[in-house]
Amino acid sequence: MRALVFGSMNIDYTYHVDHFVQPGETMSAVSQSVNPGGKGLNQAIALSRAGADAYMAGCVGAGGDMLIDILKESKVNTDNIRTCEDIQGNAVIQVSPTGENCILLFGGSNQVISDEQIEKTIQAFSEGDWLILQNEINNLPKIVESAHSQKMKIVLNPSPYNEKIDEVNLNLVDWLFLNEVEAKQLTKKNNPNDAWTDIHDRFPDTSVLITLGSKGSIAWQVSSGGVENAKQEAVKVDVIDTTGAGDTFTGYFVFALMSGDSLEDALKIATIASSIAVTREGAAVSIPNKDEVTSYENII
Repeated sequence: MRALVFGSMNIDYTYHVDHFVQPGETMSAVSQSVNPGGKGLNQAIALSRAGADAYMAGCVGAGGDMLIDILKESKVNTDNIRTCEDIQGNAVIQVSPTGENCILLFGGSNQVISDEQIEKTIQAFSEGDWLILQNEINNLPKIVESAHSQKMKIVLNPSPYNEKIDEVNLNLVDWLFLNEVEAKQLTKKNNPNDAWTDIHDRFPDTSVLITLGSKGSIAWQVSSGGVENAKQEAVKVDVIDTTGAGDTFTGYFVFALMSGDSLEDALKIATIASSIAVTREGAAVSIPNKDEVTSYENII
């Protein structure tokens, strides 16, 4: 059983600031760093460090060699990455003293996924393999339809949420991973339970995970036996940088599901992993390995 992440790869330009820049304001940053990132790359590395047989697909543009390097170092298969002449996708990230972030994305090479690349990549996988997607690349509807035809398990993290998600047939998606804001954008409901009800009414075969920040997380798993529900409280830690925490959660949660863990255990290990990630700077570089996560199992 393999995990394919078809998604974005970015170079992150991170600036620590006293506060987020306001309209018309010019401000000096406290510090700056350049690191690998992108939701797709982060999730692939998280999957691999959790123990999955992880594969990455997408496009790397000019200046993106460091992204392939860290994937290989993290034991992620890179055979399905295509190189192109477009500018490498990147992000400008502001990080506040409390660890919150503000992100400006430039798609670049992440927006040139072709039909040919999708067909060639998906055909290399088979029934029972998992596909993890985000909304930082183009051609999502085609990828979902191709993977469904191949009988792959499809996970969609529709972040950042925008009108492109309306083009995706969510009836073909096995799992939707949302945060509170995205759940409200998709359903117009403020309460997570109401959001779940709305999603389940429209897409009855789709399981849902909603992360709630400091309030933890909640999930509903649909199976032939009905719907299972589980909740998990957050872990209180000293937050340095939240960038990549959601991607860490996703990678560990998906691998736990792939491994046949209970819904409760999947939420627990993903929560521990993401709580470690936020105590470190950066996105991909902050993702813990499985041994680190296991050593912290008693904190919940």
